[in-house]
Amino acid sequence: MRQECKHFESRTYRDGETVRKCDLDLAPDAPWRCPDNCPSYERRLADVAWTHGSLVTPATPDEPPGVAEGTAAAVLDEAEDFLNTVGDRVRAEVESERAVTSRWGRWFGRRSRRPH
Repeated sequence: MRQECKHFESRTYRDGETVRKCDLDLAPDAPWRCPDNCPSYERRLADVAWTHGSLVTPATPDEPPGVAEGTAAAVLDEAEDFLNTVGDRVRAEVESERAVTSRWGRWFGRRSRRPH
């Protein structure tokens, strides 16, 4: 990933795990590669001609074996398609559970917790 890009983001959590990503979601093989000649690449203005000290983004982990260019994007597309197919069903289940809960709340004089 091009860490000097304006759209690059890195976040380290308490357990030490670091997430590296493109805020525009244009790097399908993140965190290892950005697309060549990315049309949205812009150098961060705050970093131009700066020298970084020791508090820089941790090194990107080695690319796992067997991940060819574009493979990560294909896996993510497949996962997104799956989530899109079950999303409506899950939403309907959650809404029906909320409706049952709000009916019971009326019986016992409690207000619904959903914002109006």
